[in-house]
Amino acid sequence: MQSGSMGRSVAAQMDEASIKSAYRRWAPVYDNTFGRFTTEGRRHAVEIINQRSGRVLEVGVGTGLSLPEYRRGLEIVGIDLSPEMLEKAREKVEEEGLTNVTGLHEMDATELTFPTASFDTVVAMYVMTVVPDPEKVMRELARVCKVGGEVMLINHFSQEEGVRGWVERRMAPFADKLGWRPVFDVDRVMVCDNLKVVGRRALRPWGLFTILRFEKIREVAAQAEAAE
Repeated sequence: MQSGSMGRSVAAQMDEASIKSAYRRWAPVYDNTFGRFTTEGRRHAVEIINQRSGRVLEVGVGTGLSLPEYRRGLEIVGIDLSPEMLEKAREKVEEEGLTNVTGLHEMDATELTFPTASFDTVVAMYVMTVVPDPEKVMRELARVCKVGGEVMLINHFSQEEGVRGWVERRMAPFADKLGWRPVFDVDRVMVCDNLKVVGRRALRPWGLFTILRFEKIREVAAQAEAAE
């Protein structure tokens, strides 16, 4: 109960201005700091995606660390809220000649401008603890994914008990400065009836992050999604 109420108060702090400010600070050093810490998860996700085909949307593409790892036969589109992060990503695309990256857009993940069922795979790595409205983002990820396609998350999900739970709760008030929520329950991403969980695995190091895979099983009317 305590951690849930704390999570809601922290969510209110995580507005768009705070996120942009945090990632403006992170952009110059991201690859050599947090980027190194997330290498295992990114590589694992890309290995899975590289076995698929078609169009891939990476939500929260950041500085584009994953872009060179995608199989060239896939068409990759990336979005991010931070123009500074996107500039770094565009530099990577140009330097490495990544012709399969067909678009990098500054965009709010709660209001994707892509048509419904535009992508075969939608992936959000280390994103859901950052956005102000993760439930709305999940519905958008589901909307732009094709039926039979896959929505994949890599994310930190908090725990109630133990040393880790204690640390996460103490860190929670600083979410706006960190740029992410230390307290974040997995139930916040389980909001789409048209997404079926098909895989869940804790990742190294120390199981701090989890890869969560969903299959889109049907379309849902926009009115029904909005009412949830």
